[in-house]
Amino acid sequence: MNLLRADLISPLDMFKIGIGPSSSHTVGPMVAALEFSKTLEEYAPLHNIIDASSEWRITVELYGSLSATGKGHATDGAICAGLTGLNPKEAYPDEVWRAKPDLEKQPFLIVGGKTRVACQPEVDIRFLGWTMDDAPLPHPNTMRFLLHQNDASIIRDVWLSVGGGFVERYDPVQGKRIPSSFQAKDECALPHPYNTAQEYVDQCSKNNLSPWQVVIANQAARGLKEKELRKRLDEILDTMDDCIARGLNTEGILPGGLNVKRRAKALYSKLEADSPLAWAHNDLRPSVYAMAVNEENAAGGKVVTAPTNGSSGLIPAVWRTLKESQNLSRETLQNGLIVASVIGALVKVHASISGAEVGCQGEVGTSCAMAAAGAVAMLGGSAMQLEQAAEIGIEHHLGMTCDPIMGLVQVPCIERNAMGAVKALNAAALSLASDGNHLISLDKALSVMKQTGLDMNEKYKETSTGGLALG
Repeated sequence: MNLLRADLISPLDMFKIGIGPSSSHTVGPMVAALEFSKTLEEYAPLHNIIDASSEWRITVELYGSLSATGKGHATDGAICAGLTGLNPKEAYPDEVWRAKPDLEKQPFLIVGGKTRVACQPEVDIRFLGWTMDDAPLPHPNTMRFLLHQNDASIIRDVWLSVGGGFVERYDPVQGKRIPSSFQAKDECALPHPYNTAQEYVDQCSKNNLSPWQVVIANQAARGLKEKELRKRLDEILDTMDDCIARGLNTEGILPGGLNVKRRAKALYSKLEADSPLAWAHNDLRPSVYAMAVNEENAAGGKVVTAPTNGSSGLIPAVWRTLKESQNLSRETLQNGLIVASVIGALVKVHASISGAEVGCQGEVGTSCAMAAAGAVAMLGGSAMQLEQAAEIGIEHHLGMTCDPIMGLVQVPCIERNAMGAVKALNAAALSLASDGNHLISLDKALSVMKQTGLDMNEKYKETSTGGLALG
């Protein structure tokens, strides 16, 4: 049984500052590796692991989709960064990607400030298969961190990267998943509880509250005051804007071997020069903004999960487009993020935001729904209208596969974000032009999304073994 509730997931859980190119294959493993390094820091002084007669070594085993596409997503580099104590939010991209080469030159970690524990990335980070100890995996993105003394495994720490930078510790004995980003057992009484889209709409209407006010009140009850929430959302907005700016001002070839050329800067230059771009003209602007972000993501730069790295371009693009065209205030942009986070939380609880679980419908599809709902809220729409916009965003991404060529978050991922941004704006416009009444509810669409993911063949779920990934 899923014990998580949508109303317990904060906007700051859904929007995380991290490192590209993947929230599930880069940010999540980096967070898990950092947590394992903390375990070692606690273990070392208690067990006197400084022993000249003993050989201490760390190995990391990557399973499932992490094994299949981990090389393309730089999972091994991210794990090295986490093991050396780097945090994806605070670390600069250059120091993150320097961690693996540095560890290869000096293949040991310093634990507890003085203990040398061997770790040679090329040998000790292992890309394995789709079973662990001959048993099915608890999640498609499973990893195991081990501390060895000679031939004995002293610590065997299993972690799951469940999408969007969320990680969960896994207890193989009890078969239990333990969320680490927030506590599902938190039973603080909320003033406006909801766990479905309909309950959220009802909370807005019966309490005569704006959609973002419901979340603000709930977060305040859990100890996160509105002033602090808005301050941290400002940081999210700044990071998104910075990412767009870098993408619009950077040229060159993206790393990874596909020789994909960055296009955002050249396209933006044409827009700035008022040069017609086929039929689209300035309507191409949101797509260019999205591409700018996702090119930065593909290059391993600093991005915001929205809700994942693979779909990180949609929301910054939609917010930038509406800010420019509608002169939206900073507070209004924050309100949009708050509402968007509700949709992301509902998807996480009732379907999935992991491409390895449900395909790209869980990433670009979710982000499109989040962006559409947030746009409606920022433009003065009702709770019913934003629920409709989110449903449109999900409905028209149902069945979308996750099939990146060579496991790189480049083709088709970058253009999918560009198209998703336009879809989100269209979904918002359609909803704002209606009264919010619609035949298919968001709750129904999420149920279908989950079942579609379960029915989808594994080769279309971030394994690069089917679809467009075959070239």
